[in-house]
Amino acid sequence: MILVGLASAFAQDSQPPQQTPPAKPVELQKDRPPQKTSDKDAVPPEEDTSIGTTTYSFNPLQAKKDIETGNFYAKTRHDYRAAANRFLSATKYNDGDAEAWLRLGEMEEKLRDKQAARDAYAKYLELASDAKNAAEIKKRMEKLK
Repeated sequence: MILVGLASAFAQDSQPPQQTPPAKPVELQKDRPPQKTSDKDAVPPEEDTSIGTTTYSFNPLQAKKDIETGNFYAKTRHDYRAAANRFLSATKYNDGDAEAWLRLGEMEEKLRDKQAARDAYAKYLELASDAKNAAEIKKRMEKLK
């Protein structure tokens, strides 16, 4: 048994060790142009998404979802600031959504931001001038002056 163990050890020692090819030195890679790094690559992306900025593009489905969420915050939680933020987001996703502007005006009015409420109501009346409640909204705008 000892002989079998010695024979296998001797067989392993007689084989040449496997060598990996050496890496190219940096001097040999001078024929390549240096790789340019863009500003995007120089600064790593922000991991905290709450700090980053949101890009808005036309998305009526997201606007509708924001309106529904804003209605939830306003009616069930009475969190008017959160609701106003959702309605504002909806107006950014779909600038032509009259309901979002109306709800935004109502929330800004409850938050006592008269100028923002007037602006939102004015945009609502611009989009839905033939609405049933147009006269009421005009009266609200007069009170906010």
